[in-house]
Amino acid sequence: MFILGVILLLLGVFLDITILTTIGIILLVIGAVLFLLGSIGRPIAGRRHYW
Repeated sequence: MFILGVILLLLGVFLDITILTTIGIILLVIGAVLFLLGSIGRPIAGRRHYW
């Protein structure tokens, strides 16, 4: 999710498409939060890792 957010963010910036930029930022933030929660060992939805 983190990588997809970065890709969409970059595509949105380079192609000047604001909806891709917005979705990219949202996915980037969600991916970062899930990664941090998974890396500290906090279970997410009953799993130790979200992937």
